[in-house]
Amino acid sequence: MKARYLEITFRKGKPIAAYFYLPRMEGDRSARTTSLGDGLLADFSADGRPIGIEITSPSSTTVETLNRALAALNQSPVSGAEIAPLAA
Repeated sequence: MKARYLEITFRKGKPIAAYFYLPRMEGDRSARTTSLGDGLLADFSADGRPIGIEITSPSSTTVETLNRALAALNQSPVSGAEIAPLAA
């Protein structure tokens, strides 16, 4: 199983999109997407497990906002250090 991690896409030095990967099995793909509010979209595998969170407004996403979304998905919270690149 892959661990969770953050991936950010930058354009001209500004973050334009981000994705927070949740623990997933090899070969997991998104089968369904649900809005979590605040510019966050949750992706779910075919068997209903949350596998990631799309962050559509990375420059305005906070630790608190992401942790609310993670709590809604029954996932452990992030620390500021874990998503520090969003503030870059």
